[in-house]
Amino acid sequence: MAKYTIIIEKGERNYSAYCPDLQGVVAAGETEEETTELMKEAIEFHLVLDK
Repeated sequence: MAKYTIIIEKGERNYSAYCPDLQGVVAAGETEEETTELMKEAIEFHLVLDK
């Protein structure tokens, strides 16, 4: 399985994340953990659609 770097940024009320290697793959959540899980799902979804 490939590994991708994700960047997580803390906002005033939430966290947001993006993957520099996968254009348009982003997520936002209330906690850092939730945002990480949502990013994993977004990356998986992106890779399935890219096939």
